[in-house]
Amino acid sequence: MHFSIPETEVRSDENGSTYVAYNIHVNGVLHCRVRYSQLLGLHEQIKKEYGNNVVPAFPPKKIFTLTPAEVDQRREQLEKYMQAVRQDPILGSSEVFNSFLRKAQQETQQIPTEEVQLEIYLSNGQKVKVNILTSDQTEDVLEAVALKLDLPDELVGYFSLFLVQERGDGGCTYVRKLQEFELPYVSITSLHSPDYRIVLRKSYWDTAYDSDVMDDRVGLNLLYAQTVSDIERGWILVNKEQHRQLKSLQEKGSKKEFIRLAQTLKYYGYIKFDPCITDFPEKGCHVIVGAGNNELNFHVKLHSEQMKEGSFKVTRMRCWRVTSSQVPVANGTANPSSSSKCDVKLELAFEYLMSKDRLQWVTITSPQAIMMSICLQSMVDELMVKKSGGSIKKMQKKRLNGTFQRSDSQQAVKSPPLLDSPDPSREQVVKLSTKLSSVSLRGLSSSNSASDISGNDFHGNYAFEGIGDDDL
Repeated sequence: MHFSIPETEVRSDENGSTYVAYNIHVNGVLHCRVRYSQLLGLHEQIKKEYGNNVVPAFPPKKIFTLTPAEVDQRREQLEKYMQAVRQDPILGSSEVFNSFLRKAQQETQQIPTEEVQLEIYLSNGQKVKVNILTSDQTEDVLEAVALKLDLPDELVGYFSLFLVQERGDGGCTYVRKLQEFELPYVSITSLHSPDYRIVLRKSYWDTAYDSDVMDDRVGLNLLYAQTVSDIERGWILVNKEQHRQLKSLQEKGSKKEFIRLAQTLKYYGYIKFDPCITDFPEKGCHVIVGAGNNELNFHVKLHSEQMKEGSFKVTRMRCWRVTSSQVPVANGTANPSSSSKCDVKLELAFEYLMSKDRLQWVTITSPQAIMMSICLQSMVDELMVKKSGGSIKKMQKKRLNGTFQRSDSQQAVKSPPLLDSPDPSREQVVKLSTKLSSVSLRGLSSSNSASDISGNDFHGNYAFEGIGDDDL
C-alpha cells in the first residue's frame, strides 16, 4: 500500500473554528482527512504500546500559527511518518494503526454505523448479499461471505476480497486487495460509481493449495467458477483441443478434472493487468503484465513492432518500490503544487538479477502498480511460509461487537454456463500468444523458454534471504 499526503485543506469544525486537515491518500485515492492533533494522538498511542525506540520521529508541535510554508513542511513530515509506520512490519500491521485508519475513514465519509446489505460478487458474476455493519472491517465481511456460502472456517484464509472495476468492453481491472485498515462498505460507497464491485477470489499462488480447497464442496465450486471465468476472459491460454477437452469435462460435471486440466495450461492462476508502459527492454515499450507462479510475466511490444515475452522471478528480485507523482491533466500547468487538477502517476520499480553479478532496475508505469506490488509481496509471504514448513492458516479474530448476529440464509455457488466455442478473434489471440511463448526477452536468456528467464539462484534477497530458485 502506498500512503501519501499530497494536499491539505482549511476546514471548519462544529464551533466555526478553522483548522488544517491533512488528506491521507492510499494508492492515490483519498482515504481520510485528519487533523495534526489526531495524528499526534495516534503517535502517542503507538509509543505507549511499543516504546520510543520503535516509533519513527513525529513532527513537533508549534506554538504559533503555521505559515503556508510551514504547513507544507509539516505535510511532508507527516507523510514520511505515515509511510514509515506502514512499512514497519510490526507497527504497520498493528491494531492501533489499523483501527485509527478505519475510524478516520468512516468519519471522513460521514457514514454512521448501522446495519446494511453489501453485495459481494463471485468470479462468475454471481452476486452474494450479506448483512453487515458499515463499520465492519475487511475480515468481518470476508467471514460474513464465507458464512453465507457455507465455506468452512479453515478455508476462509485461502480467499480474499478484491476491489474490481468493470470496463465498458466487458473486461475488468483489479484495483487492489482490500486491506485490514479499511471498511469495505465505506470504501465501495465512497467511490460513487456503479463500475466498482467487491469480488471474492482465491488469494494464494501455489497450485498445490488447490487440493485443500477442492476437498470441500463449496471450495471446489468457488475454484471451478473462478477457473471458468479466467478462461472466458482469456487470462488462461487454451487451444482448440484443450477447449474441447475442457468443455467435455464441463458437460460431464467433472469439476475436479476440469481444474486439474486447467492447472496444466499456461497462465493458470495468474492475474492479468491492463496494458501499461515499461522501460525494459527499451524505454516507453507497451507491455501486458501478468502475476503468477512466483513471477511477473511480460508481453512487450517493442518500438520496432516486434513482440517479445519473458518473466521475472520474484526470487531474483533484490527489492522493489512503488513511487507516485502528480501529473497535470490536459490544459493544466507543470507545477504540481498549483491549484490545477493533477492525476497520480504510479510506478513499480524492481531491481533484478539479470545474470551473475549484474543487477538492473526495471520500471512499470501503471495505475495498477500497487496491485502488482501486493502480488509480489504475497508471493514472498507464501514462499516464506512454505520454506518454514507452514501452510495457509486463517487468522482467528473475535468480533469486537459481540451483539451483532447474522441471520443470513446460506447461498449456493451456481455453476457457470458451458464454455463458449472460441470465436475467430480469440483464436488469433491464442495463436499470437503461442507464437510469443517461444521468444525470450533480449538480454535475459538465450534459451527458448519464456516461462523462466532466470538461470542462476539469487542469494541475499531483500524481501527474504536464503530462498533461491532451487527452493521453489
